[in-house]
Amino acid sequence: MAAAPVKMETDIVSIEAQIIELVTSFPQGVGDKVLIANMPYVDPKVRAQAINKLLVGEKIDLYKGSDGGLLYRLKSPSKAATISGDQEEKIVFRIIENAGNLGSWIRDIRGKSNLGQTQLTKVLKSLEAKRLIKAVKSVNANKKKVYMLYNLDPDHSVTGGAWYSDQDFESEFVEILNQQCYRFLYHKLEQSQASSAGPIAAKNSSMVSTKDVAKFITDLGISKVALKTEDIEAILNTIVFDGKAERCEGGESGSLYRAVEPLLPSAGLARSPCGVCPVIRRCGEKGNIRPETCDYFRDWLEEF
Repeated sequence: MAAAPVKMETDIVSIEAQIIELVTSFPQGVGDKVLIANMPYVDPKVRAQAINKLLVGEKIDLYKGSDGGLLYRLKSPSKAATISGDQEEKIVFRIIENAGNLGSWIRDIRGKSNLGQTQLTKVLKSLEAKRLIKAVKSVNANKKKVYMLYNLDPDHSVTGGAWYSDQDFESEFVEILNQQCYRFLYHKLEQSQASSAGPIAAKNSSMVSTKDVAKFITDLGISKVALKTEDIEAILNTIVFDGKAERCEGGESGSLYRAVEPLLPSAGLARSPCGVCPVIRRCGEKGNIRPETCDYFRDWLEEF
């Protein structure tokens, strides 16, 4: 006897409720495979319609998972409905809220809100006066600002992190940090060389973690801003790239660093600008690229 055909569920309201229940049960997000496994008798076309309706209604959000797959998550309710102000202010607030700590350009806000420049400027000033939003200068574009919620800390891609001050790159500060970090690494190397331990024990004792270097820099008090572990790790990586230190994995403690001394001095050509010049193949006696007109080569010769 043939099995009775399974009736597919097509009630979109019921399907929406099931999807909301699933994303509520999995705060980290659910993918299509989980939805299909938990809703096997739902018509695929109707399920897609329900998902699109929930996305448009801003009840769920769509994210990209660590494996590259798409995840659906329950969307946090917007605070726009709770603020005092007219409808235009609530629309602009919701646009800025969705931008998160990356902020939103005024051009993007104008395009999404369909407000004129004069009216939008008035709305932004009103929201700033109420301390609901703030304007932040971006290092990615000179004399341009992005708007974000007042209580958010801007992303590093907006402010440039600890290496920027008022959109200016603090090259001297970075150089001082580089020197002090290397000084700490080299001091550890000297201590290990002076010990009577074996070569393996001496090498291990010369290794330090990023947290050790960060504590040393903090104790020196040379930084006016709070440096994160990632900031110190970026400085240590530049020392590795300069060939003055090496990095190895330290298990749970993360990467370990130690100062190194080259066995042989680098060749003269490697120390000259020509050794790293990306257009050296086009350099010659004739043409636009010539040694006698190279500013980098002239500055290097002046040091001797």
